Amino acid sequence: MVFGWGELFALSSAICWATAVILYKAAGESLTAHSLNLAKNLVGILFLVPTAFFVHGFDWPSLSGWHWAILIASGYFGIAVADTWYLQALRTLGAGRTAIIASLYSPFVVLLAIIFLGERLVGWQWLGFVLVLLGILTVVYQRHYSELDRATLTKGLTFASASVFLTAAGVVAMKPILAADGFFWIVALRLLAGTAGMVLLLMVRGRLSHFVSEVQDGEHRWPTIMTAGFIGTYLALIFWLAGFKYADASVASVLNETANVFIVIMAFVFLGEALSRRRMAGIALTFSGVLIFLGVFTG
Repeated sequence: MVFGWGELFALSSAICWATAVILYKAAGESLTAHSLNLAKNLVGILFLVPTAFFVHGFDWPSLSGWHWAILIASGYFGIAVADTWYLQALRTLGAGRTAIIASLYSPFVVLLAIIFLGERLVGWQWLGFVLVLLGILTVVYQRHYSELDRATLTKGLTFASASVFLTAAGVVAMKPILAADGFFWIVALRLLAGTAGMVLLLMVRGRLSHFVSEVQDGEHRWPTIMTAGFIGTYLALIFWLAGFKYADASVASVLNETANVFIVIMAFVFLGEALSRRRMAGIALTFSGVLIFLGVFTG
């Protein structure tokens, strides 16, 4: 069985993401998706920068110029651009279709890790990988989707696929950098680069003032939003990148996929949402795939 710190961190990030989603649902929709996205990143920075100072002081990561460029690009494209495109896909396709495309995350990571990092999966891991994907697709699948014309569907699929690919490419590119000292500075600087890029994109589109007025004028459940930001950005981001630091990228990405399953389970427990037989079957399939992927049955 292969289950070390990296695998534990990867699963923990999935649980944190799921917990944050439930908290955001409980907080209501007083903030638009773009404003909420920026707000949660600012909460993450609020906690990450002091953590980096506390752990590392002013000992910056010892990175080459090329690695600094990758770190900044990973933050900008993997957070600012990818999140913006993902929200555009949600607006175009709806949550159901977008969730299905989001399942391309681990296949993209596995493919990129094989090409650029030289990682390999053995036979039983491929079986577990397929079962996890089938389980996730079973959980997020909807029987009925809104009708879309071909142009709108193509546009939405392009945004969704490109968003997921940028996220996958960004974290695979980060994998060698995570081996350097100054882990918390690496995490914090990546989020700073992504958030700065997000602010820049809002300024270019003339929507930054809208974010400020929305935050100031609306009635928001800030304690819940702050808690969700702490769990879903600060903790989840640390666990996510720690998973990639201590485990193979392929392994970490497959375990990350369980977030959708945890969301369904938590929504049933805490929000009283229905849990159909199809979703229960998908949950069972996903966790069976995880156990096989981790080698629980291989002795």
